[in-house]
Amino acid sequence: MDTQRKVGFEPVFDEHSRVLILGSFPSVKSRQMDFYYGNKQNRFWRMICGYFHEPIPESVDGKREFLLRNHVALWDVVTSCEIEGSADASVKNAEIADLQRVLNHANIEKILLNGTLSYELFVKNYPDLPISYQKMPSTSPANPRYQEQLWKEALDDVFGIS
Repeated sequence: MDTQRKVGFEPVFDEHSRVLILGSFPSVKSRQMDFYYGNKQNRFWRMICGYFHEPIPESVDGKREFLLRNHVALWDVVTSCEIEGSADASVKNAEIADLQRVLNHANIEKILLNGTLSYELFVKNYPDLPISYQKMPSTSPANPRYQEQLWKEALDDVFGIS
């Protein structure tokens, strides 16, 4: 297996971002597409676009614009690591995101952690962050316990749309 060090993506945010969604690390398909949640089987884009009652943008630029227009910041807890394929369980020697890059420039009201690894690394590395956060069911196609309703309720805490 190829376990050379991989590097994730830059955060997507601006000063109007209100929710920060943190994944773990980009999948192989995401790295090939060079943007978040590139695996069409991942439920992320269907969930977030469905929440805002918008179609899923086709392009990376369209997805970035969608996130900013809807005040959603997106990043991963792990910015670089050694990983086999896409499996979170294989992440080794993780470099953790400096969340102040986002928090110092955006008015983040809530952090949503997409899956177990992002939650565990966040809690371990940011135990005293004074922002509400919540572990969410992973949108990965590998998660049989995904519940979209939990995502809608968490987003409603900030946006109150559904």
